[in-house]
Amino acid sequence: MSFTVAIDGPAAAGKGTISKAVAAHFGFAHLDTGLLYRAVGQRMLMGEEPIAAACALVAGDLEHPDLRTAEAAQAASKVAVIPEVRSALLDFQRAFARRLGGAVLDGRDIGTVICPEAEVKLYVTASDRARAGRRHKELVERGRHISFETVLAELQERDARDQARATAPLKPADDAVLLDTSDLSIDQAVERAVAVIGVRATRA
Repeated sequence: MSFTVAIDGPAAAGKGTISKAVAAHFGFAHLDTGLLYRAVGQRMLMGEEPIAAACALVAGDLEHPDLRTAEAAQAASKVAVIPEVRSALLDFQRAFARRLGGAVLDGRDIGTVICPEAEVKLYVTASDRARAGRRHKELVERGRHISFETVLAELQERDARDQARATAPLKPADDAVLLDTSDLSIDQAVERAVAVIGVRATRA
């Protein structure tokens, strides 16, 4: 039986951490769809044309060591506005979503475009300052010297670009459950997500 959980939200809201945790809890497969766009963005940074990079993407590209850098994140946001790039990655994501045994996909348009028929849709969000604080801490721990203000500005710039794009803008699905993690610990956020998914799973 297939069972799809779509988890969307802006950067540093916690959707990736929550997605991995609920996938492990329920024994579902997990796909961080943002990595697909980061991989295309990384290939673009290396000189490739975005659409060609998306069409030529292979599994090994998702293992590139620089995919978690701020540069890759900004590049991902830029290639994600290109309709042909999104189209090239669409079939892969949908096939993954309907695999037997259940799947959790996290990204920015899973519940609205990739899997509008998902059994569960969550939209994970948090305040700008809470998200920027998390991202700043993460970058500093990796050894990057960057100010909180710069991280906040970059995050808000990316939000604006993702929300304004003509194709698959970042927004919650009409039937998504909103999960604000601004004042929640990781354990609390995961617990709430598991509770929502558990209720829907028992009905499936």
